[in-house]
Amino acid sequence: MSYQEIAKTMIDRLPEDKMIFVVNILANLGELSGVDVYPEFTPNNETLEAIAELQNGGGHKFSGSTDDLFAELLED
Repeated sequence: MSYQEIAKTMIDRLPEDKMIFVVNILANLGELSGVDVYPEFTPNNETLEAIAELQNGGGHKFSGSTDDLFAELLED
C-alpha cells in the first residue's frame, strides 16, 4: 500500500469536523515543498447567480450584530 493510499484511508476515518486540520496540514506541506496543492474550485450556478446579483447592485447590505441578522432573517 502506498503512502497516498494510507493517507486516504486515514482521512476517510476522520470525522468531518476534524478535516479542517488535515486541510491546513496539507496546505502547509505544499507551501514548504513549493507545490500548489489547492484544488481548482468552480462556483456552482447558484453562487454565480448570487455574485452577478451583487455586481449588478442587488442584494442587501447588513450592518449589525449576528443576533440582529438572525432575528431579521427569521422575520422573513
